[in-house]
Amino acid sequence: MLVGYARVSTQDQDATLQRVALQHAGCTRIFEETASGAQRDRPELEAALSYMREGDTLVVWKLDRLARSVRQLIETVEDLEMRGVGFRSLTENIDTTSPGGKLVFHLFAALAEFERGLIRERTMAGLASARARGRTGGRPRSLGERDLIALKALLADDQITVSEIAKRIGVSPATIYRYIPGGRQQVVPLPTTQPASHKSI
Repeated sequence: MLVGYARVSTQDQDATLQRVALQHAGCTRIFEETASGAQRDRPELEAALSYMREGDTLVVWKLDRLARSVRQLIETVEDLEMRGVGFRSLTENIDTTSPGGKLVFHLFAALAEFERGLIRERTMAGLASARARGRTGGRPRSLGERDLIALKALLADDQITVSEIAKRIGVSPATIYRYIPGGRQQVVPLPTTQPASHKSI
């Protein structure tokens, strides 16, 4: 069975053109939706996917009616393929049930994997550069009660710089000011030891 899926972005748009094209293609059931392409929650698409059985084919007028990114398109068509469901796009003349259509789809999948590889490579390079500058990725370390006691004791000693304190505790100076916004001004300084005075006899 050929199952059609039509989507328009706003209430002002009309899905008639898509509906007619899907009917001419032989679709016996058509699901229509009004939703942005970037919107992940599309109940009519979910209904179409649930309605189809092995051997059926999902048909769209154009690729961007199904997905707004190569990654989203690949994920959807891969899910269909795992269920034994085909996919056709009328405008781009892609049909995954034919050898030529499968080849095109595999090229899309290869491009999507290439894009993911580039993103991973850039991410790793960015983390390596950050580590070289003394920074690490992820959330800043949180300080426990004992850490705060030690931090306040160190801040009370004006002979130790904030940068040195941060290195000792294993956090950034920004984290110190996040827990103690006033810095040294918020901490009572350590009492200085005065030499004992001698009264003259």
